[in-house]
Amino acid sequence: MPKDTPAFKIKNANLPLFVLHALTPDMAQFKLQLEAHLAQMPDFFAGAPVALGLAAIAEADETPDFADLAAFMRQRGMAIAGVIGGSEAQRRAAQDCGLGLFPEARVARKPVEPPVVEQPAPESVPEAPAATPEPPPEATPATSPPRRPTLVIDKPVRTGQRIHAEGGDLVVLAIVNAGAELIADGDIHVYAPLRGRALAGARGDIAARIYAQCMEAELVSIAGYFQVFEDGIPAAQRSKPVQVFLDGERVALANLASVR
Repeated sequence: MPKDTPAFKIKNANLPLFVLHALTPDMAQFKLQLEAHLAQMPDFFAGAPVALGLAAIAEADETPDFADLAAFMRQRGMAIAGVIGGSEAQRRAAQDCGLGLFPEARVARKPVEPPVVEQPAPESVPEAPAATPEPPPEATPATSPPRRPTLVIDKPVRTGQRIHAEGGDLVVLAIVNAGAELIADGDIHVYAPLRGRALAGARGDIAARIYAQCMEAELVSIAGYFQVFEDGIPAAQRSKPVQVFLDGERVALANLASVR
């Protein structure tokens, strides 16, 4: 391979990421409860990248032992990637252990209006003879990224299985078992019980939605914004037809029967 041939390139990406928020600076208690959770759902994280949220313990005097915590998590199949929030000392300690530093919060991008530039008043000039107006040029349609055909799955999605519909929507006609993961760059439709994880708009499409005939999911995500159902689906939506969408920066659920 010639030396001048590019060996890598850098691109921005919008990828699924779990955020595990620490609610106590007591890492012994944190690890104890985390291990109990993993005992009940051993495939919950399934190798997905995890960021540790430190906002709730930023005012604490203690700085977690990130090297010990990272080793603990990796031994249990969790791929810790970095931290979100925290005090300067906590973030510095995390960085010293080789962890990345994520921004404090995610904000949906909004279009930026161009500044208004005042034009000077034109000087008065003699009127020219009226010219016959030329027909306007034909509008050129805006190009958009190619959209791939909808991926249709007609067999049950097993625990530990991951299905990604790149560049399009995903339709599943059979049960999605707990511990399975659905990812789509567009919408996700599940015409059966959804008991695993579903992540729509994986490339940042904030208009993406998830539709489930029987909502029993462990986690749902729209454009990287997550909602984890640690205490189960709310009673109003549990085991019912539900749609999931992004309301500002909040992942919202609504019964399909109630949508007009």
